[in-house]
Amino acid sequence: MEEVQTKKLAVIGGGAAGFFGAIQTRILSEGRIPVQLYEKSPNVLSKVKISGGGRCNVTHSCFDPEELSKRYPRGEKELKRAFEIFQPKDTIRFFESRGVKLKAEQDGRMFPVTDNSETIIDCLLEEAKKSGVKIRTKISILGIYKNEDPNGKRFRIQTEEGEEYFDFVLVASGSSRKVWGWLENMGHTIESPVPSLFTFEISDPLLDGFQGLTVSDVEIIFKNSKLKQRGPILFTHWGLSGPAVLKLSAWAARELFDSDYKAELLVDWVPNYSRQELREIFLEKKKDSPSKKPGSRSEFDLPSRFWERVWEKSCGPEKRWSEISSKELHQAEKILKRTVLKVSGKGVFKDEFVTCGGVRRKEVDFSKMESRFHPGLYFAGEVLDIDGITGGFNFQNAWTTSYIAAKAISAN
Repeated sequence: MEEVQTKKLAVIGGGAAGFFGAIQTRILSEGRIPVQLYEKSPNVLSKVKISGGGRCNVTHSCFDPEELSKRYPRGEKELKRAFEIFQPKDTIRFFESRGVKLKAEQDGRMFPVTDNSETIIDCLLEEAKKSGVKIRTKISILGIYKNEDPNGKRFRIQTEEGEEYFDFVLVASGSSRKVWGWLENMGHTIESPVPSLFTFEISDPLLDGFQGLTVSDVEIIFKNSKLKQRGPILFTHWGLSGPAVLKLSAWAARELFDSDYKAELLVDWVPNYSRQELREIFLEKKKDSPSKKPGSRSEFDLPSRFWERVWEKSCGPEKRWSEISSKELHQAEKILKRTVLKVSGKGVFKDEFVTCGGVRRKEVDFSKMESRFHPGLYFAGEVLDIDGITGGFNFQNAWTTSYIAAKAISAN
């Protein structure tokens, strides 16, 4: 077959989704489809390198497609079917068959056993080289266009070096406003990008001086909202962080953006106990330990310093159980079950750089990850309006969507 008749693929973006899609296309097409991967910066897989604190949270050990899809504030419906095609088990199989073993931590997050993201990077680079992916770095693309010649390739890619023509284009450029602009020019709708996965800025005397402390089981909910999360939280210099906060930030990303990150957060520090149960425990303490100070010994697995603060706010630091009034007990119950904190802004989460927004999901055929407007144009990863909570879910989205795109491209 002559070279001019060979179908060619251009991959835009040298991140996880771009690399995986390029590699899988070469593998699934048995080398029939030449693949060129374009990356504007000198380095590829830079986000993989810094993710998970440099360990790379590759995926999550949730293997049920329906349960897995529930970890995505945007994209749950579409990914439920996608995960039936390629899910964490397949990700694990891909890496382990290439000598990279993964381990699951207690919370389900999965990392290479080396605890080093370079292990994942080296694997992907080696596989790209082995499969014959042509990697072009420091290439500035100026635009993607439909090729009007009916007898030629479908797409024209304009670079600073000239024009190149391809039958397929896989866009895996992440949250690139420039690329989204090109796609808008081609008729696609871009859901406005806003931050997802961030910490809460809160200034409140109840939290002062506790940075670094964690509470293992807390339920948080925004006032006048059904959005809530339960799990560990971390006190920081600027407010609150930790898994529960980050998950809630993802689910409420658009609402918080619209409110300029101003909101009232309701905190239940002891979600396993009702107010009535707390009252019964306190009354028993008054009866059994009347001469002891309530803040002297922490209860409910709360940090001792925070426990002391609860009672300082409720009745002062010196009172003993026998001296505490019913009103003061009520105040302690109120703090423990319904602390109201004013969120004044968003902080950052150094391990994740996730944006909610991107190509509108309805405009993509998720069985192939192909544009419904332009046959041969495919999408993978965070270029789409899909984002997951923290825990390896955003990488799994990258592996899954790029695999499905590669499978569809190879079938051509």
